[in-house]
Amino acid sequence: MNKWQGGLLAALLFGSLVGCGGGEQPGQAAPGKTVKAEIGVVRASRVAEQYPAPATLVALESVPVASRIMGYIRAIDVVEGQAVKAGQRLFTIDATDARSQADQANAALADAKANFDRFANLYKDEAVSRQQYEKMKLAYDQARAAADSANNQLRYAVVVSPIAGVVTQKLGNAGSLASPGQPVVVVENPARLQVQTQVGEEVLRQIKPGDVVPVEVDGMSGVVEARVARISPAADPVSRTFLVKLDIAAPGLKSGLFARALFKMGERDGLLVPKNALVERAGIVGLFVVDAQGMAHFRMVRTGAEHNGQVEIQAGLSAGERIVVNGADKLESGDRVQG
Repeated sequence: MNKWQGGLLAALLFGSLVGCGGGEQPGQAAPGKTVKAEIGVVRASRVAEQYPAPATLVALESVPVASRIMGYIRAIDVVEGQAVKAGQRLFTIDATDARSQADQANAALADAKANFDRFANLYKDEAVSRQQYEKMKLAYDQARAAADSANNQLRYAVVVSPIAGVVTQKLGNAGSLASPGQPVVVVENPARLQVQTQVGEEVLRQIKPGDVVPVEVDGMSGVVEARVARISPAADPVSRTFLVKLDIAAPGLKSGLFARALFKMGERDGLLVPKNALVERAGIVGLFVVDAQGMAHFRMVRTGAEHNGQVEIQAGLSAGERIVVNGADKLESGDRVQG
């Protein structure tokens, strides 16, 4: 028994239980209440034929932040999920070695400056040659550059965030050794996200930059609109698919979430009903069909994709039938509907 057959059996059992309750006589319907609701006629319409491409949300700005000097991590000042500002301290490196090197470079600079000043005075008095003066000046310039570099290294002991965003990963801990180029934390800007997916040539022929594509995101109801930002001009040599990137923005979205990009591949005949027409009874999704006498009957349906606030009905309903399109949440099977 497949899922559709199992659901249909459950609906029939549910209807039987409702119809047999209350001590009624066989062949008699339970007296229902009269409910005001909006009734609509189901009509066939053209619906988009969609190709659901598996996709992933990624951050456009994702920065792995590493130390520029080698040393043990003294402290990490942020936690995963924390929002940070540009320039905010992320972690601190123990700068004992860097401070020692800076002290030595500053001492060497002081000696070089004293020698240069002395030779500059001697050169004015023509007591030394120009060659001797230039040699001492070069030594002083080199010592100053070395001191500047050493002092800059010391400043690198405090590592700050290069962008405003959210800490998404913490790859190190206090006490572990940090090396240049080895990320310690990752900061992302959640305001700029993209949907990335791979599509075949048949889909590629249907899209172009700027197209709006509906996207389903795991954990979110409904769809979110995204816009095609970039299409790779070359196919992946292994999968023979093309990378497509779509810009997307909606509250609650986070990088790493799984999504499905619904690319339009044409149109076909189908049945669409307003989303408000769908209700759930005993765990079964369905809607209320209104008969010629104005009585509502719950009917299980199989739903498809959502299209601009309407849901496609793939099975369980026929064109021309009357359904409750607004106010279905107040109904039970056997109620009389007053439009």
